[in-house]
Amino acid sequence: MRSVVHRISRWAEHKSSWLVLFATSLGLELAALYFQYGMGLKPCIMCIYQRTAMYGIVLSALFVLIKNNGLTRMVGFAGWAVSAGWGFLIAKEHIGILNAPNPFFASCEIVPNFPSWLQLHEWIPAIFAAEGDCLEDSWQFLSMGMAEWMQILFAAYFVVFAIVFACRLLDKKPF
Repeated sequence: MRSVVHRISRWAEHKSSWLVLFATSLGLELAALYFQYGMGLKPCIMCIYQRTAMYGIVLSALFVLIKNNGLTRMVGFAGWAVSAGWGFLIAKEHIGILNAPNPFFASCEIVPNFPSWLQLHEWIPAIFAAEGDCLEDSWQFLSMGMAEWMQILFAAYFVVFAIVFACRLLDKKPF
């Protein structure tokens, strides 16, 4: 058991692990753009917030890929955890909207509520503009919609973070 903890802990120091995190999260972002532009599925505000959370994971991993040291790994771990947790909560809220008993009262915002200093929907509307309806759930895979799959994906990212971070702590390694 000790050697497994040590191996996972050591792997967090290698760029290859951060490359896997970067590649998987970027792949999901590219898939989202395919859904939007290739399949014509317009993202709603909740989708845009989930997309933003996924970009948080992309950027956290990229930060460590650019410069891999204790400080950048600490920032990478923090960004990874916050983004995965926030994405999970947004996906859960989106599922709540989709499953509301009275869809007439279930709604979401139309314009993203980004901070005034980070107006992504105005700067990069092709990626961050919300043009869809939160109640639209036509895409299904294995009887689950996009929001449900995103909740699973964000949960998986968070569980992997928790395992790796716990191994770092158990191995008594700084970031």
